[in-house]
Amino acid sequence: MESLYVILISAMPIFELRAGIPLAIYYGFEPPKAYFLAVIGNFLPVPLLLIFLEKLLSIVKKFESLWRIYETIQKRVHKKRDIVERYGYPGLIVFVAIPLPITGAWTACLLAFLLGLNNFKASISILLGILIAGIIVLAPILGVIKFFHLN
Repeated sequence: MESLYVILISAMPIFELRAGIPLAIYYGFEPPKAYFLAVIGNFLPVPLLLIFLEKLLSIVKKFESLWRIYETIQKRVHKKRDIVERYGYPGLIVFVAIPLPITGAWTACLLAFLLGLNNFKASISILLGILIAGIIVLAPILGVIKFFHLN
């Protein structure tokens, strides 16, 4: 059951890997398994988002409060689009690889959609970014575990 929690938390916007990996470690998973579960969970919604984002937005548009939230997010995403516009798919990898708020897989999907990027290439780029972000999130946790001999 804990594996499912880690996957679900990692699949959620905002939380993603930044919460999934620490949660998995908290549950007692070994670091490789924690990394694997969080990466799987974080990537799970990506292909679906890229394929169905246009349809999803047409539904969201019908609800004024949800549409305002989307517009706010869209404005933030447009501010972050320079790196992807300048460097293309490698820029998308870098965008996702930096584990900060508003630079995760969900935002990358929206960015890819708004910029009209190829869904397959965007998926691969986002996956690579997730893999790198997972290492960046896991590394300090491993350092803390080693320092305090928690393992």
